Amino acid sequence: MHVGLLIYGSLDTLSGGFIYDRRLVSYLRRQGDRVEVIALPWRSYGTSLLDNLDRGLRRRLNQATFDLLLQDELVHPSCFWLNRRQPRPYPLIAIVHHLRCREHRPAWQNRLYRLVEKRYLASLDGYICVSRTTQKDVEGLAGRERPRVVASPGRDGLPGGITRDRIRTRALAPGPLQIIFVGNLIPRKELHTLLAALATLPQPDWRLTVAGSPDPDPAYARAIRRQIEDRGLTSRVTLLGALPAGELAARCEASHLLAVPSSYEGFGIVYLEGMHFGLPAIAGTAGAARELVHHGHNGYLVPPGDAAALARCLQSLMEDRELLLRLALSAHHTAAAHPTWDDSAAQSRAFLRTFLA
Repeated sequence: MHVGLLIYGSLDTLSGGFIYDRRLVSYLRRQGDRVEVIALPWRSYGTSLLDNLDRGLRRRLNQATFDLLLQDELVHPSCFWLNRRQPRPYPLIAIVHHLRCREHRPAWQNRLYRLVEKRYLASLDGYICVSRTTQKDVEGLAGRERPRVVASPGRDGLPGGITRDRIRTRALAPGPLQIIFVGNLIPRKELHTLLAALATLPQPDWRLTVAGSPDPDPAYARAIRRQIEDRGLTSRVTLLGALPAGELAARCEASHLLAVPSSYEGFGIVYLEGMHFGLPAIAGTAGAARELVHHGHNGYLVPPGDAAALARCLQSLMEDRELLLRLALSAHHTAAAHPTWDDSAAQSRAFLRTFLA
């Protein structure tokens, strides 16, 4: 099977969506499929719309000998009209992590994104969705007539693991609650809300480690550093930047809790990776995190931007280590019951092959 994959930037980008794409590409190649990655430059949303008029891109796609072309849904502004203009020499399938129009932002902006994404989804022959929530969103915008499959991310994204005895020892040991935030420093991940919540709690009772790149939004990263300084949190918060998988795994093993209260997640790979190390997850109520994080069972769900609710969840775990242990063991069990990356990719590959008949 000869597969094209259209993305922005580099397949090596450190984010959940690119991890998913990278894992799928790796699996397809191990199965003997040929995968050709076509990378468009990262640009503003408005500038990317001009790609639809790019004759060179249109020619390249028309002349390709793919059996099918995968498109990461991120590229929708570049393809919403281009897909309709080309003569469809092969099926077009989108990998949909989440719809841009579902993110938390002013309504007038999302109305624009909704119009573009609706036209984009209508130009496709099928969809690979990373969660049931994303599938529902796609169906709500594009209808149900096109083939689709839900292939969720796998549990085995980070090396190593942890025993239940180690989880118990870690949870009950004296000392501050060790919290880890994993994600790029962008507003959607709500690190600012987490810091606002922690600022209201006794500082001797917690430590926060932040593992994520500041590069996607330098202005926001600067605002985060200012917030840490202004709130007097510099001795309690450590900004590490992006970490390689082995070091991130070690940091997760040494932590008690993962807190990424995003305003929206199409799935939330990071929650599953944390649960693999017995970390209860604090996530946002919007999006697909609720498919994995069950409030009061293996973590907590808080409304976007609600620092007070987040602080109450954090305080309960600081004060009750038996509660922390119960949630940690449940989180570990949740991850253990989840499919692997190869299971997910095999499901996607089987779906793709239905378009070859």
